[in-house]
Amino acid sequence: MTVTHEVVNQAPPLTGFSTADEPALLEALRREGAEWGEREVSELGALAGSAAVQDQARWAEEQPPRLRTHDRYGHRVDEVEFHPAWHQLMTVAVEHGLHGAPWADDRPGAHLVRAAKFYVWSQAEPGHGCPISMTYAAVPALRAAPDLAALYEPLLAARAYDFGLRAPLTKAGLIAGMSMTEKQGGSDVRANTTRAVPAGDGTYRITGHKWFTSAPMSDVFLALAQTDEGLSCFLLPRVLPDGTLNGMRLMRLKDKLGNRSNASSEIEYDEAVAWPVGEPGRGVRTIVEMVNMTRLDCVLGSAAGMRAGLRQALHHTAHRRAFGRELDQQPLMRSVLADLAVESEAATLLGMRLAAAVDRSQAGDAEEAALRRLALAVGKYWVCKRGSTHAAEALECLGGNGYVEESGMPRLYREAPLLSIWEGSGNVAALDVLRALGREPAALDAFFAEVDAAAGADRRLDAAVNGVRKMLGGLADPEEAQLMARSLAERMALVLQGSLLVRNSHPAVADAFCASRLGGEWGHAFGTLPAGVDLASVLERARPRTPDAGVARGGA
Repeated sequence: MTVTHEVVNQAPPLTGFSTADEPALLEALRREGAEWGEREVSELGALAGSAAVQDQARWAEEQPPRLRTHDRYGHRVDEVEFHPAWHQLMTVAVEHGLHGAPWADDRPGAHLVRAAKFYVWSQAEPGHGCPISMTYAAVPALRAAPDLAALYEPLLAARAYDFGLRAPLTKAGLIAGMSMTEKQGGSDVRANTTRAVPAGDGTYRITGHKWFTSAPMSDVFLALAQTDEGLSCFLLPRVLPDGTLNGMRLMRLKDKLGNRSNASSEIEYDEAVAWPVGEPGRGVRTIVEMVNMTRLDCVLGSAAGMRAGLRQALHHTAHRRAFGRELDQQPLMRSVLADLAVESEAATLLGMRLAAAVDRSQAGDAEEAALRRLALAVGKYWVCKRGSTHAAEALECLGGNGYVEESGMPRLYREAPLLSIWEGSGNVAALDVLRALGREPAALDAFFAEVDAAAGADRRLDAAVNGVRKMLGGLADPEEAQLMARSLAERMALVLQGSLLVRNSHPAVADAFCASRLGGEWGHAFGTLPAGVDLASVLERARPRTPDAGVARGGA
């Protein structure tokens, strides 16, 4: 019989690698005094790159959650069923402290180590990062109600994944969600119509419809509802202390573009019992602490997606031959790969710097708190916006192979837009930059102190920073400022990334970034780096390691 199906010129399976094998990531831990977490990050990265976890990620995506509103007898249960792979991924994330654990850890760099873990583990499967992120973010907001925080915070920080419908305070660990968005308001949460009425015993009864609530299987939620004093924040459990279901009805699960392993839902509250958090009428101010912390994870998640896409592109092009040699040895492909690598490292460095600012601000550093406020909005806008473009180009490096579901690239591509939309789409984030500039003058001082730490090191960076200062000087008119908000956020993000790269990265990476992103020697697509960039050094820094070949050209 004639052999017609001998497989040649295809990349081998990409398994047995570590998502923590990245100089920029490990250098950030050491630079910020968090080298104590390097072993934990490396162990989790090796697990994320294992064949077993890749199978779990695939199953979680291919077998999405299902809603069960009633049991066989007709009783409401309002439960979401997941494939066992989802629970396995959640268990690892919680046991490694990616959720609320840093709030109970007083070691220096606890939040940075957690960010590094979130970054390496998200590369395995990003969907379950949503409830993990919201649990992490719920703690600082919940502290606006000290009595509630005393009861719930230890369980939100506990390294025990305890899934199921039971009273929260009887469980070994809790997962938290957030319930804000309504169909008539969207990002304009002040237009919400859900009502909260005092019950006379310190609790409220909440009634209304929430249009988009992710992770409805969480144990507790921070929810917004209108009171006589205005929009207020509440803690709302799925199960009441006596073990009965709260008045929270899951109406349907959303059929989403991506993030398919994670359940997102429409819910109705029917006189659901809730406890107030923070001052009545100041709900947005209270819950914004949660929003800001989830925005950090949007940046980290986008950076993680870039790194995962880059790894796939490097691996494929190292093993795929065309026109007599491997793709990654051909000049134009090398320019594309190097450009993707530069974008990836810039995103990673910014995400790690923001996480370090969380650590310092928690320690009482007012300047770092001010930097975090502004740089987080800047980073949320730009890094998350770049994620989709990066995913598309990385997919294209695999050609038709990348367009096939089995490659995993379509999952990255579908996931990328979510992180730009979640917790405020592009316009919301850009306008938040203007808001921070107007309300917190110290934030701009802190921003320029950070950027100017690289002053004099690169003329293109210096010129770009001066350009940002000129832009800021022309924003007196509020309408004009809104028109410039996206341009301003982009340029601020770029000079911040440029400063971080110049100070902390390989000179070849910093030079490529400054020449292209800041110096204007760049086209409108990846792969348009200027002549003279040290592509070999950029690619060598970006290449991950394989277990059997050390640093291998294009290895996994």
